[in-house]
Amino acid sequence: MVAEQLRARWSRTVETDPDKERVRRVNVRRVTIITALAILMVGLMSYSITIGSTTITPLQVYGVLLNQVIPGLYEVPYKTEQIILQVYAPRVLMATFVGAILAIAGCLIQTIMKNPLATPYTLGVSGSAAFGASLSIIMGISATVGTMGTITNAFLFSLIPAGVILVTSARRNVMPSTLILVGISISYIFTAATTIMQYFGAADAVKSALFWSVGDLNSASLWQVPYVLVMFIAILAVTTWLVKDINIMRMGDDTALSLGVDVKRVRVAAILIACFSTAVVVSFTGAIGFVCLLAPHISRILVGSDLRYLFPASAVMGALLLSSADIIAKDLINPIMLPVGAITALIGGPLLIYMLLTRRDALVI
Repeated sequence: MVAEQLRARWSRTVETDPDKERVRRVNVRRVTIITALAILMVGLMSYSITIGSTTITPLQVYGVLLNQVIPGLYEVPYKTEQIILQVYAPRVLMATFVGAILAIAGCLIQTIMKNPLATPYTLGVSGSAAFGASLSIIMGISATVGTMGTITNAFLFSLIPAGVILVTSARRNVMPSTLILVGISISYIFTAATTIMQYFGAADAVKSALFWSVGDLNSASLWQVPYVLVMFIAILAVTTWLVKDINIMRMGDDTALSLGVDVKRVRVAAILIACFSTAVVVSFTGAIGFVCLLAPHISRILVGSDLRYLFPASAVMGALLLSSADIIAKDLINPIMLPVGAITALIGGPLLIYMLLTRRDALVI
């Protein structure tokens, strides 16, 4: 009897060990890919900080950064030091954190909604923020209270669709597709209102509002970085907290409920953090499109759909995409700085079409 039990246990071990080894190899490959992307991201940041209307060498950049740790270690002209610290470094940091936040938010919404085309922008955050910023610029609020007026107005209006989505999701038997349609409807309403308002606005104000609505990092400042960094930490913490439950929800709401997951609570928490973090980002940079749509799909090809690896991979990929687009925006027609949102759309559109035609597995949530 004991021998039979030992034989059965040994048989199960023999059967499961290869599976465990295969899973271990897959997980090691995933971690290796994420680490390689992170190293590439650091290299891209180091290169990006040297690009701009003023020529700066990598040695000067490293000298300025080391001087912040050991003052006076390297002699760098004061003007160059201020350009690096006040202009170039904030822009690079904003591109990194904004790209990561948008990618995580996009991955979160796609998974929760079970829709490969769902993003926070699909839920109306972008359109409402553009309306808030345009209202501030065209009505002269920005001229009175400065840039902070535009940022605050954009943020407040971007919370409207988030509130509507949360109220709608609180109703019983609401399908994820219904929430997406509600968000799209809100986006159309605000886009129409923005168009009408711009039609009657002064030419300079309309140009400024239009440039903002495309998505731009030209106005990135050092004081903005802590706000975006806090949002990055917040969305990373919430996704880490929810990752186990959301992974289970991928098997279906009924299965998740039977395993003790509070589906409605998890869905509301995920939508709330995704919309709120996107609202903060959009209020600073404008509507930078395609990062939140494209980064999760590329990451899904590289590391699969397990959210324990997909979330960090999406964050690094989003930072890579936006930083790459920012380098192109700065260097394509130097010294003219193009809106980075236009570059992400130019890159993201063809890339998404290619993925739709050749890599349909990337669109499987």
